Amino acid sequence: MLMHATERESVILKRLWMTGFLSFRDLDHLLAASAATLRRDLDRLEEQGKLKRVRGGARLVESERVSLSGVPFHVNVGRNHPQKQAIGRAAAALCRQGEAVIIDGGSTTLEMCPQIESLGLHVLTGSLNVVSALQHQPRTRISVPAGAVFREQNIILSPYDDDGMAGFYASKLFLGAAGVGPRGPMLADALLVQAGRRLLERADEVVLLADSSKFEQIGGHVLCDLSAIDVIVSDAGLALEHQDMIAAAGVRLIVA
Repeated sequence: MLMHATERESVILKRLWMTGFLSFRDLDHLLAASAATLRRDLDRLEEQGKLKRVRGGARLVESERVSLSGVPFHVNVGRNHPQKQAIGRAAAALCRQGEAVIIDGGSTTLEMCPQIESLGLHVLTGSLNVVSALQHQPRTRISVPAGAVFREQNIILSPYDDDGMAGFYASKLFLGAAGVGPRGPMLADALLVQAGRRLLERADEVVLLADSSKFEQIGGHVLCDLSAIDVIVSDAGLALEHQDMIAAAGVRLIVA
């Protein structure tokens, strides 16, 4: 998917924040843009004082701090909590004994964690909140990717395709979203979209956990087509028009 200049700049700066240096070769692999366009992006960011062009690529200016866009986790976790609890219970009921699953970061996916203790699952997650919720469950195996911690969302993101989890494959991927519309689930930050798309490739079935308020929020970066989702778990407040939208996309809906 082609990105606008501001989206490319966001991805470049966040990768630089994690790695300190980004080569032209890595940049070409990271972004679907011509070499001339990428060089212009670097020139523009250097003029703004956000990076320094060096031989073979660019490095981050030490004083530049980069944050993820979106509502911080500690703010979002208390919103629509009863609905999220119900959604978490319904999502956990989809898991089978002993299977491998991916639980992405988010305040709704977190609500799955107390419900899966008896299942002996192997969970891959980049969410430190999910790790904290699961670490006292002796039967739950936990794997985390390599990467850097983004404190606003309390998640680990890797700047590399090889984050140590290339061999992990799951029966189900449980995702959250900042919003859901006819084009699909949306996230607040382009870097989160890139990480999410890599997760989509690692699971047989994709389950989206989204309370009904998320269907009223239509802004953000599209993660994937709505039809790429297998199951959506929402709450009883979901409007009929949004139920029809889900059905038209051929997605199974579970109302918690």
